[in-house]
Amino acid sequence: MIRAYKFLMRPTMGQQIALGEMLRDHCSLYNGALQERRDAYRHASKTRVRYGQQSGQLKEIRAFDPERQGRWSFNSQQATLRRLDKAFAAFFRRFRSGETPGYPRFRGVTWFDTVDFPKDGDGCRWNSTPHDPVTHVRFQGVGHVKVNQHRPVVGKVKTVSVKREGKRWYVLLTSEQAKPVPFPATGSVVGIDLGIASFLTTSDGEHIPNPRHGRKATAKLEAAQRALARFPRTRRDKRTKNHQRAVQKVADLHRKVRRRRLDHAHKTALDLIRKHDFIAHEDLKIRNMVKAPAPRPDPGRPGGFLPNGSAAKTGLNRSISDAGWGVFLTILHAKAESAGRGVIAVDPRNTSRTCPQCGHVDKENRPTQEKFHCVACCHTAHADTVGALNVLRAGLVRREALPA
Repeated sequence: MIRAYKFLMRPTMGQQIALGEMLRDHCSLYNGALQERRDAYRHASKTRVRYGQQSGQLKEIRAFDPERQGRWSFNSQQATLRRLDKAFAAFFRRFRSGETPGYPRFRGVTWFDTVDFPKDGDGCRWNSTPHDPVTHVRFQGVGHVKVNQHRPVVGKVKTVSVKREGKRWYVLLTSEQAKPVPFPATGSVVGIDLGIASFLTTSDGEHIPNPRHGRKATAKLEAAQRALARFPRTRRDKRTKNHQRAVQKVADLHRKVRRRRLDHAHKTALDLIRKHDFIAHEDLKIRNMVKAPAPRPDPGRPGGFLPNGSAAKTGLNRSISDAGWGVFLTILHAKAESAGRGVIAVDPRNTSRTCPQCGHVDKENRPTQEKFHCVACCHTAHADTVGALNVLRAGLVRREALPA
């Protein structure tokens, strides 16, 4: 299996400058390749330029500009061109399927934050000084950079990436590992119901509170964004020091919320994995759940619209995004695979309307957000616990139906 690692780097001031120049030059290569594709399609009878053609021009580009392009890894530059090729492939895929295409855009210097090295040892070397107690990673054109390795890397390192997040630099690794040793069996199975009032509720009746990291940081974010908005357009174009500090403040607050949300998701998922051998959850279509409501034209007033509940839906969408269900489920599946646990997603329809005692399905079974009262057998329970029980039963049925 493939496992990913992320470590904080401790570059010197000179190495930070070199890393910034590496990002800038790869960004220039990305934008130049994008411009070539646009020009070929517009002015050469809709000719499409492929990755192989652009990769074949790299030697000439490096020879023509040795100061900016020739000093970096050839392998990493190919990876940058592959990134552009994947962006175009995704664009055409969305176009053919009828989705909003999203044509690939030019990247600003502050938008291009990652450089990939597809092979360890070609332009980069992880732990290049193995006899040194301090871990290093070596990048071509940068040198040996200290790494804060907070846990050991298991397996053979396959790819290396360098990433900038604000003022910090990180190295990302992927390693190929043998089949992991599974956690000891507990004999326990559980279903989980994700929500807003509680982050999740288990079929055992346990409620994990929703931390609401985004809501807690709302006041600070609003103050920072108001400070950023005070800069007029003319000053914003000049990129003054005060404007840069205001931008950095907003970015740091968003980054802090993101780290807290990830930390909560990792700890909650690990706790479930340690306690249970099998976990069932709802197969939520989160992208559809956070869509804005369609406008309602007013037939009696041309050009006017009727109320469509967009204000309330906006608040609900913000709460769903703040909970981070998608991130949590991704982490849960990854940890389950690594621990040898089973995780299955089931159809979420009517899970909170079905009575676990008699099986009666009715929307009147849930009179309030928290209360469940079956109109057929008068069974009463917490609505989220009922939903988790039904999710568990559906998951067990699906597990039995799946081939071994």
